Amino acid sequence: MMDASKYRVGYFPADRRYNKWVERDHIEKPPVWCSVDMRDGNQSLVIPMSLEEKLAYYRTLLAVGFKEIEVGFPAASDTEYAFLRALIEGNMIPQDVSVQVLTQCREHIIRRTFEACAGAPSAIIHFYNSLSVAQREQVFGMSREEIKEIAIEGARMVKRLAAEYEGNFRFEYSPESFTGTEPEYALEVCNAVLDVLEPSADNNVIINLPVTVELSSPHIYAGQVEFMSENLKYREFVTLSLHPHNDRGTGVADTELALLAGADRVEGTLFGNGERTGNVDIITLAMNMYAHGIDPGLDLSNMPRLVEEYEKYTRMQVYARAPYAGELVFAAFSGSHQDAIAKGMRYRQNNGQHIWNVPYLPIDPRDISRTYDAEVIRVNSQSGKGGISYLLEQNYGYIMPPKMREHFSYLCKGVSDRQHKELKVDEMLALFRENYIPEQPAVRAENFHFNRDGDNVQIRITFLQNGERTVVEAEGNGSLSAVNNALKAYSGEQYTLQVFTQHSMQGQGSQSVAASYIGLERAGGEMFWGVGTNTDVIRASTNALLNAFHNMMLAE
Repeated sequence: MMDASKYRVGYFPADRRYNKWVERDHIEKPPVWCSVDMRDGNQSLVIPMSLEEKLAYYRTLLAVGFKEIEVGFPAASDTEYAFLRALIEGNMIPQDVSVQVLTQCREHIIRRTFEACAGAPSAIIHFYNSLSVAQREQVFGMSREEIKEIAIEGARMVKRLAAEYEGNFRFEYSPESFTGTEPEYALEVCNAVLDVLEPSADNNVIINLPVTVELSSPHIYAGQVEFMSENLKYREFVTLSLHPHNDRGTGVADTELALLAGADRVEGTLFGNGERTGNVDIITLAMNMYAHGIDPGLDLSNMPRLVEEYEKYTRMQVYARAPYAGELVFAAFSGSHQDAIAKGMRYRQNNGQHIWNVPYLPIDPRDISRTYDAEVIRVNSQSGKGGISYLLEQNYGYIMPPKMREHFSYLCKGVSDRQHKELKVDEMLALFRENYIPEQPAVRAENFHFNRDGDNVQIRITFLQNGERTVVEAEGNGSLSAVNNALKAYSGEQYTLQVFTQHSMQGQGSQSVAASYIGLERAGGEMFWGVGTNTDVIRASTNALLNAFHNMMLAE
């Protein structure tokens, strides 16, 4: 049985006056992005990446546009040590990219880390120790002063060893478990570290505030970050960084509010991979900015390829409903949603609209190499006529009249319901042809000849049924009317030609293909539909009439 009484608030809010982030409406510029996929993400995998897989994944991160990439904990693993050496010795670190490595504040580990980084064109030495109340009391059994001294000594060691090894080094310090630490104490330790490292215009230092475990709602973290941002020493020479995890499922919210609160940099992973419930998802963060008109500085234009490579190298799967990247995130099965999307697409096209404002779609799927049609509008038993007709129009050029759309939607939903499956667009086309363009209609028109006298049209037409030809003469107030009257005289059937629409399916001029749609109504109101296509508009409408007549005869 669940017992909530065992839990208590485990965080330490900053003073309430640190809430100016509330006044900011949106993020105005992207942060510095640091991918930690190859360290934090990799260590959380059931099967960590091999050296070859890490190299391939590293190339993927470079292609996305990351300028800072945490490549491992080289002192903790021979594979990670060898990987970093391969990058350096193989000249695989571009001049505008920094690799980042993690180390504890212990001299032999820090020295091993510098050995791995020797000769690096640009490396960030990221050292850390835990400051939280829980860790101080339960893990280390140390006082606040003793814990602070560990951080200070770590800063002294990285500064000293940086002078001993060849390479271009920057420093980053993380007060691990920041969210479970008193803000004033975290500030005291960070400022003590900065005093040792002496940030300047030529020596930018990163102070990273990790949400090692989410303990609070996002607004609490924002207040903590704003407190640190406004009180850190050397602030103009310090990059204030975030490293949120996702234990409460609010990692993205934590990050966005903390950026409003003054942070400059974000450490995270593609699709949120990481320990426990994962790191913050950089894909979602970046795309959220993009959806507000802010260029995130990352190339996510081929999202399907990115998903494919991520799943290949990590053996993880991107959830079908993961924001922006999931297989189904642009899919609408609901009839009302499909109708609104279809109308929004047409409105945008008809009005030459540049600004994106299509209902139910926060971004244009094409921007990330997704498509409209079958990816956006998906057909099952819950779908509606608007979306179904839109798919046929976009993929095959058929523009059904409104009442026919409803008829066809019931056909599609019926098949989906009976077979318990989603219909693909090619299956919809097959169903459309099967029901409205029969291969062998009951009656065919072999040839016809028209004579026109003003508005009156006379026709001589040959009908073919069951191998027998019959010539019929009739007249009407137009070509289709004359054909229809001839068919009535030939068959003896009573019905009303209730609906007739026609449009060009491709191009302009005499070689364009006409598509005709006819609805025949019998006494009682039952409608029967037929479709005809031909380069000749009269032949197209005649075929549509005979196909509708065929369906009417099948119903007897």
